This record gives sequence, C-alpha cells and structure tokens, in this order.
Amino acid sequence: MTTCVIFRVQGRGDLKGNESMARYGKKASKSVENAMRRLKRGTLRSGKAGKGGKVRSRKQAIAIGLSEARKKGAKVPRKSA
Repeated sequence: MTTCVIFRVQGRGDLKGNESMARYGKKASKSVENAMRRLKRGTLRSGKAGKGGKVRSRKQAIAIGLSEARKKGAKVPRKSA
C-alpha cells in the first residue's frame, strides 16, 4: 500500500531561485507608457488636474504615470516617504 503526501507551500507558487513576483502590474506599465507618450508630445502637465507647468523630466513623467496607476487601483508598490 502506497501513500501519497502532498506539500503545499503558501506564497510564491512555482517560482525558483532568484525569480520573484512582478513588482508592477500591466495596468501600471500602460499608465507609465501613456505618461511618457504625453511627455514626448509636450502635453503632460504636473499638479492637480494638470494646472501646473509642463513636465520636462523623464523621472517626473514616470512618477506621474505611477501615481495615476495607483489612483486607478493598479498593482504598484506604495510611495516611499
């Protein structure tokens, strides 16, 4: 008579070694992509409801894209203080 024992590890599922879960979701990626496109066109603006000045920095464009993704509920890590 043989017995079968199954171990289920909670958490990461079938990830191996250095592999880790994605930090950002696809929705977040699309949001940043959209912000970069607006930066290149010159239509991306900072501030509440785009009332601020034109965004010229790539880093600022990425930050705006991630912020918009957060508001939409995408998988984005919390803002560090």
